[in-house]
Formats: sequence, C-alpha cells, structure tokens
Amino acid sequence: MSKIALVADDDPHILDVVSFALEKAGIKSVRAQDGKEVLDRFAQVNPDLIVLDINMPEMDGLEVCKELRKTSDVPVLFLSSRDEEIDKILGLELGADDYLTKPFSPRELVARVKAILKRAQPPAPKSVDQTVICGSLKIDTVRHQAFWSGQAVDLTATEFSIVHGMAQYPDRLFTRDQIMTMAHGASTYVSDRTIDSHIRNIRRKFSEKGCEGLITTLRGVGYKLTP
Repeated sequence: MSKIALVADDDPHILDVVSFALEKAGIKSVRAQDGKEVLDRFAQVNPDLIVLDINMPEMDGLEVCKELRKTSDVPVLFLSSRDEEIDKILGLELGADDYLTKPFSPRELVARVKAILKRAQPPAPKSVDQTVICGSLKIDTVRHQAFWSGQAVDLTATEFSIVHGMAQYPDRLFTRDQIMTMAHGASTYVSDRTIDSHIRNIRRKFSEKGCEGLITTLRGVGYKLTP
C-alpha cells in the first residue's frame, strides 16, 4: 500500500513541484493551502507524513505542528523561505523530524521524505528479542516505543532512531556525525545545531518522566547515553 503525504503550502507552484516529485516516487499526495486546512485534511486522510510550510495564512506551520503534537506523532518535514537558525531549532523542538529551506531540490526532498518514512516504519517482527533494555530505559523496536521506568516517552521517529542507536551501546561516546547518521541517514547533511536540538528535545521528554541526565555531553566531542 502506498504512503500518503499531506503537502501544505500557500504557493500553488510549490504544491505542484512537491506533489509531482512525491507522486513520481510512488507517494500519494494530498494538498492543503493554509494551516486550518492542514488540520482538516489531517483528520480526513490520516497521512503517513506531512510536508509543512512555515509561512501560511490562518495558522502558520509552527502553530499547526504544535496543535498536531497534542494528539499525534505523525512525522513532519518543515519547509521555509527563512534560513535563520532559530527557525530550525524552534521547528525541531516543536516535534518536527527534518527541515528544508527554499529553494530546494525536489530530489533531496524526496530522499528526506523516504528517510523519515523508513525511520517511522516499525521493523518487521523477528524470532529474536526486539527489546533493548538499559537500566530503567526500555526500547521496544516492534512497537517503535521508548519507556522510562515503565512510562511511555513520546518520541518522534528521528528522536527514536537516536535513542535506539545509542541504547545499543550505553556509555559509548558518539560524535555528532555518528548521531547525524542515526537520525538522518549517511547521505543527508544537517547542521551540528540541528543535532543538538534533537538531543535537547530528547532530554526534555525524558526529564518530564523523571529521568535526569540520560544523555551526557563531552563538550566539543559528542554525547553518550548513561541510563
């Protein structure tokens, strides 16, 4: 069954470009042109991913993402004509999975969409145990869910990939490049600040469950998970 992407942008040309690129890659697209329509369309079609422009009428993309995160962990890829670092950090902290700045290559957009969908897809059950346990941290790879002391921690697909990867090697130091590969794949480049934002978001979510200091920092080198 083909995946469904909800594509939201108030520019008809961008909608055409993104929708054509996704359809060519075998991903069905549903369109929206303002923030309110995004929420309506989301309720109607239950998409596998949302390509979400930040600057839209009615509600901007950041507000839409914030509203979606109240009830859903659907993957979100932000689009924006603004390249300020604060936009990227804010978008990721609201629960987005990735970010592209306009103008962008349709090929790169499709590659990032496919990478996000792959991370969000729970792995097929195997005969071996699909649970990783590190102290009070439990990673269930079949259900694609993380737990701390029995409490479910709601992570985005990108955040889950990072925690799962690090949990397999507790107390091992990971560079930002290694974490970048866990989060986005070897062929995708994102800034160090974006990785730092993912880590900060993971820490906050675990802190809300009573876990302080899950990921520690070695300044200038990288991070390690110490459950």
